[in-house]
Amino acid sequence: MASLVRLGNAIGAIGIATLLLAAFGMQFVLGELPCPLCVLQRIALVLCGFGFLLNLRFGVQPLHYGLTILAALYGAMAAGRQVLLHIVPGTGAYGSPLFGLHLYTWSLIVFGGVIVGVAVLMIMGGRPDHDRSDHQAATRFRGIHRFAAWLLIAVTLANALNSFVLCGPVECDSDPAGYWIAKYLP
Repeated sequence: MASLVRLGNAIGAIGIATLLLAAFGMQFVLGELPCPLCVLQRIALVLCGFGFLLNLRFGVQPLHYGLTILAALYGAMAAGRQVLLHIVPGTGAYGSPLFGLHLYTWSLIVFGGVIVGVAVLMIMGGRPDHDRSDHQAATRFRGIHRFAAWLLIAVTLANALNSFVLCGPVECDSDPAGYWIAKYLP
């Protein structure tokens, strides 16, 4: 059962990295710049992913699942706020829909799914891995687990760079029209 829980954590981390890559795709292919609430949702996704990675690297711990759940709740609040901003007919929406729903609505659904998925993994996981040494945990951190870690780290760094290029060292515009750094490029 422990290997199934580790696989579930790897799938969670890879799934979150894939969602962040899809958001990048919509940003760069469709030219839809993320709003400040969108950036907060991306941060929450990254934190959820790192909760899964902590379980992969250091063994399954309630502390790591707690981080994931808190990050998912934070993301659900940001996504819920954005849904509520655009729920009234005639107020408009931010970005184009994907399969009939906007990305902030999908985010709210994903954060709910993360919470449910973590609950299932906690039920399946049994007791925490307190008896494993760091060396034992490191030797099990290879293959898909290592791939999940590097993918999530790369996507996180790309998101950090993207946020700086978009907003700069100041607060992001509520409806960004272009990249902050474009003002300083020839």
